[in-house]
Amino acid sequence: MKSATGMQQSLPARWTGVQANEGAALAVSFLQFFCILAAYYVIRPVRDQFSAAVGSGKLLIYWTATLVVMLLLTPVFGAMVARWRREQFIPAIYGFFVLCLLGFMPLFSGRTPLDPRVFGTVFYVWVSVFNLFVVSVFWSFMADLFDSGQAKRLFPVIALGGTVGAIAGPLATGLLVEQIGIEPLLAVSATLLAIAIGCTFWLSAWARKSGSTEAASQSEAIGGSWLAGAKQIIATPFLRKMAVLMLLGDAVGTVAYALVADYVQQATPDRDARTAVYAHLDLVTNTLQVLLQLLVTRWLLQRKGTGATLVFASAINGVVLVAAALVGGPAILAVLVLTRSMAYGVVKPAQDALYTYASREHRYKGKNFIETTVWRFGDVSVAVLMKAFTALGIGMAGLSLMSAGAAGLAGLFGWRAAKMVEPSAQPEP
Repeated sequence: MKSATGMQQSLPARWTGVQANEGAALAVSFLQFFCILAAYYVIRPVRDQFSAAVGSGKLLIYWTATLVVMLLLTPVFGAMVARWRREQFIPAIYGFFVLCLLGFMPLFSGRTPLDPRVFGTVFYVWVSVFNLFVVSVFWSFMADLFDSGQAKRLFPVIALGGTVGAIAGPLATGLLVEQIGIEPLLAVSATLLAIAIGCTFWLSAWARKSGSTEAASQSEAIGGSWLAGAKQIIATPFLRKMAVLMLLGDAVGTVAYALVADYVQQATPDRDARTAVYAHLDLVTNTLQVLLQLLVTRWLLQRKGTGATLVFASAINGVVLVAAALVGGPAILAVLVLTRSMAYGVVKPAQDALYTYASREHRYKGKNFIETTVWRFGDVSVAVLMKAFTALGIGMAGLSLMSAGAAGLAGLFGWRAAKMVEPSAQPEP
């Protein structure tokens, strides 16, 4: 018969899959991702209310500007990764965004020479860049710290930390924005990101001491060309499939986001009210993500494999989009909630687990290029196609059906990408 202490120790291990030497690292990784996504989700409703203010017709401007900024930043990021150790470039990136957050505070109090539309574009693009870089760099860091076996056990738990942060962020914004305004929320976001920097240093020290993933070599500067990320997409079949998977994901997420922007623009003309609506949507979405991560994702990854997990998510997205095409109207809000929940609660942990099989240069440079520049290229491409289809008289129903087709293709490419890099990985019994 087990002792009470043994029972207490076995329950967390049974739920998380954590082993004795991984507990502290898992907890700090959980905290770091909590802080990163809480920092982002505190300010995301502020960003999204700008998109609702202009409607989907002007989103192309926002996304094109974001793509241009990403293209300009790609060589800068590539040079940092090539020359600096991860203990240097990760805190440098996060620290830059902390300073920017503090710099935006007086601008939201009205003390800005910028035209409101120009300021809205600047802030929207900046938050989009913030999101793409801090999240992509975090998961590259995780793929550096943990091997593929650990990833299947621990990544869903770490992703849950981010989801809890993604619930706390919009909850705080929804409750506080109409009482205290936007400026103090930016300070909260900056503080959370500063805590994430501290977690980076702790985890890097843990990796060196544990030696569980060849830590000495893994923490060194990667070297290579600053344009390697873009070149790798062309030269590497696995990364090509992941890039296509990203574009197909855009064909689902971007369509839902644009249609919701139109709906919210018509329903809520006030800035603070729009911010609150997006905060509530984020809260519902991220609560659903928790349920997926607790009940579905880790079980699927360990028992059925990464490919089956990606197919499952694509099937759910396809069904939801077809249902929205049939129902119409405000059902698009449910589509946004459900497809986002699948994207970050199921698809993201599965895709990041695949990158543990890749080289360090692929993890940081290729992965980052896909999750920043390719992602925003997909946004722009989808926005252009949406404008063309709308001009042809295709409405919400037609766009939803096309998006459902993209979801089906995403399942196919996800399955093939998983089979390509997991030759000996069999689902656990």
